Amino acid sequence: MTHVIVEPNQRRLRIEHDARNVALSALWLRERSPDEATLDAYTGQRLIEAAELPLDLAIDTAKAEGDTLSLRFSDGHQGRFSIAALLNDAQDEAPRRLWSASDAPRTDVDFDQACGDDAALLDMLEALHRDGFVVVSNVPGREDGMQTLIDRVGPLRRTNWGGIADVKSVANAYDLTMTQRGLEPHTDNPYRDPIPGYIWLHCLTNAADGGDSTLADGFKAAELLRQRDPDAYACLTRVTPRFRYQDADTHLESEGPLIELDSAGTPIRVRYSNRTENVPALEPDELDAYYAARRAFYQLITGDELTLNLKLDAGQMLIMDNYRLLHGRSAFQLAGGVRHMRQGYVDRDSTASRRRVLQKRRAHQGAGETA
Repeated sequence: MTHVIVEPNQRRLRIEHDARNVALSALWLRERSPDEATLDAYTGQRLIEAAELPLDLAIDTAKAEGDTLSLRFSDGHQGRFSIAALLNDAQDEAPRRLWSASDAPRTDVDFDQACGDDAALLDMLEALHRDGFVVVSNVPGREDGMQTLIDRVGPLRRTNWGGIADVKSVANAYDLTMTQRGLEPHTDNPYRDPIPGYIWLHCLTNAADGGDSTLADGFKAAELLRQRDPDAYACLTRVTPRFRYQDADTHLESEGPLIELDSAGTPIRVRYSNRTENVPALEPDELDAYYAARRAFYQLITGDELTLNLKLDAGQMLIMDNYRLLHGRSAFQLAGGVRHMRQGYVDRDSTASRRRVLQKRRAHQGAGETA
């Protein structure tokens, strides 16, 4: 049952539907009125100049019938809205599921199913958004084996290292990932702008002794730090170290806090890269606070409480949210074995776009089935 109530000053509309109670501004409603005079029918882009609408705009009348809400505004405009669409626009995306080592989720995806079936692909993308990682099995054992699935999601992000690149021990390594040493938990490429959104790591062979992958949920680490050491949490959201990568042909720099917040104060990105961080020469007291806070965060992301260990088999691929997960690996020895990974990046905008398009298709199909 849906109730629609115009508040006494007529500047707000309240929709009560099931357990939800949502207040909407008259101006917010007016600027998204779904009629051809306000929004382009094909692109959905706004045709009016929203900044020129009266700031004292009011709702004269409101009538709900089924899923349709009919409104008349004080500027004379009339609009018909889908109540379901308004409620959907007014809510945040599905929440992320934060995890520690003891309750870590694991979504296993079949490569061919995700390549050939939209429903399977959407399930994969929703799990990736919710949990921060998925494991894909039965990936073709070619050096570009991941490419078919990447093409289903979005373009491959090319860097100065090319597209899909090797991750294996080589002589004169240009990066520590190309050695046999263990790697501390980190996020990739914080020196780029924009930072790559998702890491795709495909295992071709993993017969080496060691080389296990480690994962830690950076958002869970941020939550625990905020609860246990609020001053350290505040410091890591405030101080913005720089990150740098350079070789003979490349010099990349960017900056940002280890814990980045959105406008609501919720973590939306973590950065951690001991190998590439360059802390500015801040005031000594601020540096002391930062170094102590960084150590507290480091102890969380390397501790048993949050560290998930897994070893990829040949034909498996790990897809990770590079804005959220910290990943690393144990050291490995090549005597009698080989560890050969291939890695690519896909950006966040194309990944989120694909997920939302598939969500919309699924919703329309569901509506058609119930009609």
